[in-house]
Amino acid sequence: MSTTPADLRYASTHEWARLEADGIITVGITDHAQQALGDIVYLELPQPNSQLSAGQIAGVVESVKAASDYHAPVSGKVTEVNEGLTDAPEGINSHPYQSWFYRLQPDNPAELEQLLDADAYNASCSA
Repeated sequence: MSTTPADLRYASTHEWARLEADGIITVGITDHAQQALGDIVYLELPQPNSQLSAGQIAGVVESVKAASDYHAPVSGKVTEVNEGLTDAPEGINSHPYQSWFYRLQPDNPAELEQLLDADAYNASCSA
């Protein structure tokens, strides 16, 4: 069964977002998403300093079963990417909420509040 941390916000497209103390937002994919994909073998990350709009495709996750786009949950400028995941993308399967993809400086931090909370995200996954 999926675990859904209550301290994160969620996009309906299965990305999670965490607001850090410095105002940066950390982004990854949910446990539900990695379970649906199966064994992840490749991750394409966005370019550092690139500008993303909420809902825009940020990259691709490939598994032994499928390739899937993932999206930016909020708009902002990419400040850092997790290069370690390109060498070991399987970490996403074992630790989806520690295996962040990228961090961004949000254009409008209020966009985070438009995302789903854990209960609403879980409800959307079981619908």
